[in-house]
Amino acid sequence: QVCVVFSEELECWCRALVESVWCRVDGYQLGCFLVDYAKHCSVPSENIRVLAGAFAKFPHRAKKCRLHCTKPLTLHIDYCENTAKIGPAKRWDTAAIEHFRKLVE
Repeated sequence: QVCVVFSEELECWCRALVESVWCRVDGYQLGCFLVDYAKHCSVPSENIRVLAGAFAKFPHRAKKCRLHCTKPLTLHIDYCENTAKIGPAKRWDTAAIEHFRKLVE
């Protein structure tokens, strides 16, 4: 369900999908995907609202997607043989994700 959250970075209310919720000392924090800006952000629970009916029908400007047949790679270092090889990984590392986001922007 799409809701509305206040993004402090953008300084405006945005439509968002809630991806995660975690408890903090001062309340709940929500991990959100802003559907019109293709950004991830975290917002406190007091900055979330229900989306009014008519606005929920507008199509999203951003969509989540995946790269077809692209698998994560990582650098495997063998200290015993003093070699380094690129090979498959279970997950994308943070540096690769940031590099890809910069390329897309």
